[in-house]
Amino acid sequence: MTNKALATALMISTAWCGAALADTAIGTDARKSLSVTVYNGGSALVRDTRTVSVDAGRSVLSFVDVAAQIQPETALLKGARFDVLEQNFDFDLLSPDKLLEKALGGPVTLVKTNPATGEETSQQATLLGAANGVVLQVGDRIETMNGTSGPAGRLVFDTLPANLRSRPTLSMTVNAAAPDTRDLMLTYLTDGLGWKADYVANLAPDEKSLSLQGWITVTNTSGSAYQDARLQVVAGQINRVSQGMRRDMVAAAPMAGKMYESAPQEESFFEYHLYTLPQPVTLAENQTKQLTLLEAPKIAATRVLESRGGGYWYMSRVGEMQPQPANISLKFDNRDQAGLGRPLPGGVIRVYKDDARGDAQFVGEDRMNHTPRNEEVVLNLGQAFDVTVKRTQTDFRQQNRPDGQLSEATSTWEVTVKNGKKEPVDVRVIETMQGDWTVTAESLPHKKQSANEAIWTVRAPAEGQTTFTYTVLTRNQP
Repeated sequence: MTNKALATALMISTAWCGAALADTAIGTDARKSLSVTVYNGGSALVRDTRTVSVDAGRSVLSFVDVAAQIQPETALLKGARFDVLEQNFDFDLLSPDKLLEKALGGPVTLVKTNPATGEETSQQATLLGAANGVVLQVGDRIETMNGTSGPAGRLVFDTLPANLRSRPTLSMTVNAAAPDTRDLMLTYLTDGLGWKADYVANLAPDEKSLSLQGWITVTNTSGSAYQDARLQVVAGQINRVSQGMRRDMVAAAPMAGKMYESAPQEESFFEYHLYTLPQPVTLAENQTKQLTLLEAPKIAATRVLESRGGGYWYMSRVGEMQPQPANISLKFDNRDQAGLGRPLPGGVIRVYKDDARGDAQFVGEDRMNHTPRNEEVVLNLGQAFDVTVKRTQTDFRQQNRPDGQLSEATSTWEVTVKNGKKEPVDVRVIETMQGDWTVTAESLPHKKQSANEAIWTVRAPAEGQTTFTYTVLTRNQP
């Protein structure tokens, strides 16, 4: 070994063997309680209480097995009687490649096995390289090997290099005036934990009511498991500065009607709503878990067929159009009298109905917006097979201003609703108007739904059709 190489080895040895602060590992075996509050946007607040013993003076406390996606800048330690001088999140996890990378330049033991006798021999070596295979300096010679074990031998490491952990670890350098043992709560935010609401509805045979079951769906990809945690979910819209974006939390409020033992307890908190599960919950790594949110056994509901038109039709010459299938909507009121009466977190509602044999069949799904009490829920389930609506423009006249721009237009329409079913159906024909409009003639009365909507409700007989006409005068604003 050259003098330069010897000096380098001595410097490395001194660095590895120098005095270091005592490092106390605080594992999950020291845990007293665990609470997790999950937000819809993919983040959660963890409150982890563990028993911690600290010596007088400076030392390192290492909280082992925190979430791998922890936001370390959000960590807060409650109940401590010492000063926190420094905080580090060690996310370099133990693996053969990481072990080689961190041990580069340090001493290792090379163990070789005699293939004939099975006898093992050990030699001290210095790890010189680990990029494309291991390079060792053993005495005055250089040896290579692939990985940490193989035909050439295996490497043995006396200690773990600094900052290399088997599990994600949050370490704190602290200074205590006196020895102390107490329960401390570590609170932090982490990504990789989120929740959403999912619903399953079963439509009654007469299609006049439905049962509704709601689920809290929690997904854990945070890089840590949460054993027997008190689980809470926050409902509301909470602003996060992280990544410059707002994360929406579903809006909800107290549950009315029938309660179940497994249903969460709701409380108002700040301007949000907090749901607490009544029993401890275990969230494994990379797991999706569903927990009961609500159950409503019977809610009054209505199936509606609708066809919606476009506003640009009334200012131009269009002519005959192809028949379009009617859209299927399912509506129910979120009221006590209807069998529900509670604000609903937004989520996907999947609707089923039993067939003639009593087997549940999927009939459609839709995403429901956050719905407060006493509001209507409208679900778009698909398109009707047997009911179509055909629009035909039978007349069009227009007047232009002196500059050539369209001043007003008169458009006459014939709408035919065809029904191939063996029972009559009602179809809502919704027309969207533009500008200043007036229905000047019609064979069926309309209802003005809003400033730009007119609705005709049409009864089509079984295996028959109904036709109505109307004329619209539309004026452009100058």
